[in-house]
Amino acid sequence: MKRRDFLRNTSTGVLLPSLLSGFSFRAYSAQTDIMKSLALPVTETDHVFVIIQLNGGNDGLNMVVPIDNYSGYVNARANIAIPEKSLLALNGKSGLHPAMTGLKSMYDQGYLKVIQAVGYPKPSYSHFRATDIWMSASDADKVVNTGWAGRYLNYEYPNFPNGYPNATMTDPLAIQIGSATSLTLQGPAVGMGMSISNTTNFYNLIDGIEDPAPNTPAGKELKYIRMIAEQTTQYATVIKQAATKTVQQVAYPVKNSLGDQLKIVARLIKGGLKTRIYMVSYGGFDTHSAQVDTADKTKGYHATLLGQVSDAIRAFQDDCKFLEIQDRVVGMTFSEFGRRIKSNGSEGTDHGSAAPLFVFGKNVIGGVLGDSPTLPANASVNDNIPFQYDFRSIYSTILSNWLCVNDLDLEQIMLKNFQVLPIVNGGGCKKAVNLSGEQLISNYPNPFVTSTVITFTTAGGHTLIQIMDTTGRVIANLTDKEYTAGTYTVVFNGESLPTGVYYARLQNLATQQVRAMIKAR
Repeated sequence: MKRRDFLRNTSTGVLLPSLLSGFSFRAYSAQTDIMKSLALPVTETDHVFVIIQLNGGNDGLNMVVPIDNYSGYVNARANIAIPEKSLLALNGKSGLHPAMTGLKSMYDQGYLKVIQAVGYPKPSYSHFRATDIWMSASDADKVVNTGWAGRYLNYEYPNFPNGYPNATMTDPLAIQIGSATSLTLQGPAVGMGMSISNTTNFYNLIDGIEDPAPNTPAGKELKYIRMIAEQTTQYATVIKQAATKTVQQVAYPVKNSLGDQLKIVARLIKGGLKTRIYMVSYGGFDTHSAQVDTADKTKGYHATLLGQVSDAIRAFQDDCKFLEIQDRVVGMTFSEFGRRIKSNGSEGTDHGSAAPLFVFGKNVIGGVLGDSPTLPANASVNDNIPFQYDFRSIYSTILSNWLCVNDLDLEQIMLKNFQVLPIVNGGGCKKAVNLSGEQLISNYPNPFVTSTVITFTTAGGHTLIQIMDTTGRVIANLTDKEYTAGTYTVVFNGESLPTGVYYARLQNLATQQVRAMIKAR
């Protein structure tokens, strides 16, 4: 019997009362040989995944600008549009914001994957709810109290925290820097990671420095709480040991909090921690106003944010190379949502839906994945970019092709089946598949009045056809099932819908395409 199956099926142990989102947690004694063997991870890999959260909802349309539809871009946001001549051209169809020279150099090296129009059905425009959706990998209409990375780590170390740390896993399963441990790392019963509240506390830890406490009764209580916290932090010693092994690193940008966090991550990876997931964060992306400098739209608040993100990631990548760990590390950026297609009157942008994100590292399959977003000729204040890729497909790809999770467990961790994309070279894991360049979905008639026939070609396997409106919301799933390879048709009845633009989206394994359709009177 496989160890994972044993843990699922055995009746031995104490069932704790905590039951979250259908998951139960069993506590075992780790004293016997069989229990010690159960503490081993499910998969053997030294791969590390670094998550960078961009808090506030990053304006992806000004970060990755559609050169092949530049006129539509300017029409929608003339007061904040980046001049075409200033863009850092990528694939001839899109260009990076000019402040992102560091990431442009990584793109030229093949170390950066730009994934266009990442989102999900029924997007939320609330910072809090949208963040929870991204961290839990739940459907928008379901509340899940576990994080996608927490479920993965529970799969790898199903008896945690009982018996940890141990001889096999002496280190934290995950580390988050810059805030309290987030929902991303929440397991079915307990948090699967530890947090270092800020970079200063990290260096105080390894240097044995304690922040001064006031000479008052409250100050004495604070010192006592700190003492207890230090005594109960089981991983403090191993973090110190890992940190002290690395005495030289490349220069990171100054006054850059993201760079400060990533510098710690590189130091700990090089120091030998077996930690698989690191999470850092950088805020300020809620740019409702004054997003650009009116005199020079390549500069301003958003440009500063993007430049700092770019410089920090470039320094981190250079450091990974210098420390000889770049073969082991892949990273990803995400923000809880993008911004609207049309800018507002305050030289800013309002909460939107889909946006591009970056995956980076030596083992990334470089380039741009997906088409430039479709922009209407006369965008309204409510128009959003239709998503091409479900963000959970990116998580699934990382878990499958980088962290080596098998297909059956992958579906349980991710709560359902998602496509695996050509993002990362898996090394010892299975390799990513290639996308087809053919036209795989069409409709006739187009424009249509009441209904239209959608024709799609599938390579076989799980195939999904969705209809979205211009706000980015999925209004219908026309088919969602297994197919044999071939070409099929399905009828979309839009008689009750208002006139306007709609999108038909095909997802077949690693392939996706989006087709614009027009509902006429």
